[in-house]
Amino acid sequence: MSEKLQKVLARAGLGSRRQMEDWIAQGRVRVNGQVAGLGDRIGPDVRITVDGKPISSRRLVPPPPQVLLYYKPIGEVSTRSDPEGRPTVYQKLPREKGVRWVAVGRLDVNTSGLLLFTTDGELASRLMHPSYGIQREYAVRVFGEVTPEILQSLHEGVELEDGPARFESISASQPMSAEGEDEDSANQWFRVTLAEGRKREVRRLWESQGLRVSRLIRLRYGPVELPRNMRRGDLKPMPPRQMLGLYQLVGLRRDDLPDVRGHRPRPGARPARGKRPAPGKPRRRG
Repeated sequence: MSEKLQKVLARAGLGSRRQMEDWIAQGRVRVNGQVAGLGDRIGPDVRITVDGKPISSRRLVPPPPQVLLYYKPIGEVSTRSDPEGRPTVYQKLPREKGVRWVAVGRLDVNTSGLLLFTTDGELASRLMHPSYGIQREYAVRVFGEVTPEILQSLHEGVELEDGPARFESISASQPMSAEGEDEDSANQWFRVTLAEGRKREVRRLWESQGLRVSRLIRLRYGPVELPRNMRRGDLKPMPPRQMLGLYQLVGLRRDDLPDVRGHRPRPGARPARGKRPAPGKPRRRG
């Protein structure tokens, strides 16, 4: 049975599928000594090198995948290194030989909340791809007067510099301040959802209405919620049952995942069109 080369490399944890496609297009990947091309399919017992370095056959058949939940604090960047010397989210991850963690999306330095990591590049790629419509939910504190007209515009859609954008749902929320943090009466809290992850999209949507986001927390990515018992900086492995639900959500099958009988994934990544999720009571986080 053959598989696409970029899929095999991504699954081995070398990076996302898109990144692997770039490497192949740049001529950095060889199969049995020949420069690989986009769309090449490979079977078992092949020799693969990247930048002249052989990829272990063990790595091409990796151990069962892992997924981690991380409560990112403000002040950490979502890159592997930072020229300014700021702390990165990758410094907190466990280091295992032959294991490469791939972030499922990013959070900017001033945003906190749920960030997922996985050793399965194909899973990460699908969870981030717009075609799957995976919802992200945020708690957002906005400075300034928010009128009903502004909320309607943000829900119906506005034009940003990189194309139209909108919140799938938007509702008023109770404050989610950390203990000891004062709340200014000019600040208002909202819960918003959107089904894509363009750079600073939540902030830019509010800025398009002349408003400033003074705090932003990601509460949910698809069916995965930020657990109540997690504190900023905490890491938590995802249980097999929840992992299986993620794979099913994006149409992937992993035979090396535990067989969880009777499991069904949590309801879809996005609500049915025309329906808004009920504005649940937000939780305070320490």
